Amino acid sequence: MDTGVPAFSMNPVMAEIFRQLGLDPDQVGGFFARSLSHTHHALPDPPVTADARLFALLPDDPVDRVSRLPDALLGNIVSCLPVKDGARTAALSRRWRGVWRSAPLVLVDSHVHPAGTAYAQGVASAVSRVLAAHPGPFRCVHLTESPLLAAWLQIVAGKGVQELTLVHHPWPLEIFLPSTFFLGMETLTRLYLGLGLCDVVMKTGDLDFILDRSPVLETLSLEGEMLERCLGLVSQSLRRVQIIGCSVGEIFVVDAPCLERLIQSGGWCPEDTDGNCTKVKIGHAPRLHMLGYLELDPRNVLEVGNTVIKAGTRVSPRTMVPSVGVMALEVRFGVRNDAKMVPSVPRCFPNVETLHIKSAKTDRSTGKLNLKFWHECGVIEFVRSRIKLLVFHDFRGGRGELAFLKYFCETASVLKKVVILFADGFASTEEAQSKLSSLGSVKRASETSTVLVTVPSDPQVGSIRSFKIGSGFSADDPFANY
Repeated sequence: MDTGVPAFSMNPVMAEIFRQLGLDPDQVGGFFARSLSHTHHALPDPPVTADARLFALLPDDPVDRVSRLPDALLGNIVSCLPVKDGARTAALSRRWRGVWRSAPLVLVDSHVHPAGTAYAQGVASAVSRVLAAHPGPFRCVHLTESPLLAAWLQIVAGKGVQELTLVHHPWPLEIFLPSTFFLGMETLTRLYLGLGLCDVVMKTGDLDFILDRSPVLETLSLEGEMLERCLGLVSQSLRRVQIIGCSVGEIFVVDAPCLERLIQSGGWCPEDTDGNCTKVKIGHAPRLHMLGYLELDPRNVLEVGNTVIKAGTRVSPRTMVPSVGVMALEVRFGVRNDAKMVPSVPRCFPNVETLHIKSAKTDRSTGKLNLKFWHECGVIEFVRSRIKLLVFHDFRGGRGELAFLKYFCETASVLKKVVILFADGFASTEEAQSKLSSLGSVKRASETSTVLVTVPSDPQVGSIRSFKIGSGFSADDPFANY
């Protein structure tokens, strides 16, 4: 059966690496196949376009007014061109000859014609000469598919890169960064690490080194990485961290005073893992405003300060993160112990006004969760007095899901809106509405609240897998994919 997911043939060396880590190579290969299928949704757009063309002066206007501009403006013009066109400006006139060398260039491999023709090979060779001749820095290096990826990285290493997007595929993923590459990290302001960096398996110390050598880095996005042990966030500049489809034992916000968004989704670990899958530990992050998805699963642990948050954990100032205003949770409503965590975790975030709940699939059920279950959990104060918007993702019409929604509507006194997004498989809006007909008889704590039901037509639209949505500030709430 064709699933649309590319098949990978892992070489014996990489297969042995995964076995030594206690992982099944076939399972890992399938995971990366799925991750690769989403890569095009996640990549940031390069800052320049290859559609622009350079033109000579018109015959009826022989005056070269552009060349009279100050050097700073001419440099900005060159920086807005693809690298090969930026270098070509040296041929315009004597005035332009030295401009391209002092202007931060943009290298986007997709702007070079696909390999396989003599013309394409000539262009690639010319680009290599341009990169070698330019002293740096580079405004942006955006490499996703070039056969010369390793060679071009070797050339620009140490010259200073402001924005780096590095995604290598197809399989096998065998690209090694040159040792001199990290020497220019002081200039980095945005970093996107995609599949294939350091054979996919990245040592913790490597990423620690990158963060330590990037004092102005604001955005860190990881997709499909396998990090050994812990991802420790120690940075005075980081504002946005996006971790998608990664295998990582612990995400520890050690000291990140400027961090505003911590988004993770689609984490992976072997199905037979007995211990913890991922621990999210929040230390010093006084500006953290957006957090999710927190998976309420025994294999996933939340720790605030030095306290592991469990069902029934007593909250105190040391276990609270008052800066968080938007939070996303993933809950298996068919598993009683998971559902018991729902009241405990939000109590650590007393000022949340927007709550996203994602209903996770489960193959096992450990008890029916009715309305009585939720009332017996006690009053969740921030639900009663703070939540203004509830977005329920992947609703399937289960009894536990309906009971939770009823409890929420009966309890939340300042609630303005409830948005219910149905999981894939519902045929029509009418079917979705019938599943929620029982909510009409609920006595709502807030008379001004409204319920909006929608069936997402494309789960990728607005997804936090998107680099621009998940790690940028173009959207106030990147979890709101409706």
